[in-house]
Amino acid sequence: MKTIRLTGLILLLTLSLFSRSWAKDYAVPNAGSPYKNLTELEEGQILHLPTGLTVTVDQMIDTVAGSRVIYVGETHDNLEAHRIQLEVIRRLHEQFPGRIAVGMEMFRRSAQDDLDRWQQGHLTDKSFRKLFRKNWGRGLGLYQPIFEFIQANAIPLIGLKTSREMEQLFRDGGPGQPGLPEIDTGDEYHRAYSMALFGGNETHTGVVSKPYQMLLLWEESMADTVAQFLKDPANRDRKLIVLAGGFHVQYGYGIPKRAFRRVPHAYSIILPVVTEIPNELKDREMKMKKVSIPLYSADFGWKVSYIVPPPHRIKLGVFLEELENGLKVLKVEEGSNAARMNLQPGDVLLQLDGDELADVENLAAQLQKRNFGDMVRLRIKRGDSEQDVSGVLQEPPKTE
Repeated sequence: MKTIRLTGLILLLTLSLFSRSWAKDYAVPNAGSPYKNLTELEEGQILHLPTGLTVTVDQMIDTVAGSRVIYVGETHDNLEAHRIQLEVIRRLHEQFPGRIAVGMEMFRRSAQDDLDRWQQGHLTDKSFRKLFRKNWGRGLGLYQPIFEFIQANAIPLIGLKTSREMEQLFRDGGPGQPGLPEIDTGDEYHRAYSMALFGGNETHTGVVSKPYQMLLLWEESMADTVAQFLKDPANRDRKLIVLAGGFHVQYGYGIPKRAFRRVPHAYSIILPVVTEIPNELKDREMKMKKVSIPLYSADFGWKVSYIVPPPHRIKLGVFLEELENGLKVLKVEEGSNAARMNLQPGDVLLQLDGDELADVENLAAQLQKRNFGDMVRLRIKRGDSEQDVSGVLQEPPKTE
């Protein structure tokens, strides 16, 4: 009798734990890490969140190797997050040579033909830079080591994000139109977290409903691309490593769940985690109301520092417009390196020390490889003729 009563008590307790009302109130502690707060880890340690056990990189890779899709999140401007992503790609490539592909949020699905050409070596570096800029914007340097590894090892690169045409179709007519992916709006945890992030709440969500709907379109489109990869017989033996913003993969209710809804499959989530933001980067920290989420935030949390590219030390001192071939000078700052080289508005910068200039970001990156006191040579077009100008890079005067 005592055994029966005890069993009944356990059953009632279990039912109460999983009741609907409890699920809404209960949150996995430590932002989705039930056993251990990630702040307790040392830099570089990896925590298996469901068990609270720390693991080595090799152990983590052996664990996720059984998955068809491995999601690796990121903070877009964090160099350490991209280092982690490259490490995961490299190790999985070593285990499964010729059997992995990489999907990236940073490219739209409409870029796939150009991505295939680039992977085959038929797209120039300059054209690839422009493709990245067109699809994502600035920041190619953050991903450059990843791109170099992918291309050197002939790893297919897949654009995940929706096309601009699809986004406009969505804005004009809303969901449910032909040509748009199926959109699930029913995940209460995804919605609550997203609304908190966008600044909405249960009583005032109108101001954030449109960005939330667009977020759903992005995630459903990326999930649809993942599902198409999984259904393609040519990818039967391939694994897909997805690189996307941490928000899109954390808790699994973004891209992972939406891809699983289309094609049930085994997947893993690796989340680079920053637990302390340096004082000089506090302005980048997101402020949002705490939301109770009863889910693990990932399978693995990898503690990393928050490191962004250093500010540009060396500048020419010009305002530029990007042209199809070269960078047009719009304005020259007084007393700048450009002024000392006698650059003039209307000049078009073509090369720096013999290297073609693809865009403004490319020029800035090349300048950072120099030092104050170095002589540089610019190939420019002035009017109808080309000429070289040169000068010594000088440090700007310090201001009080």
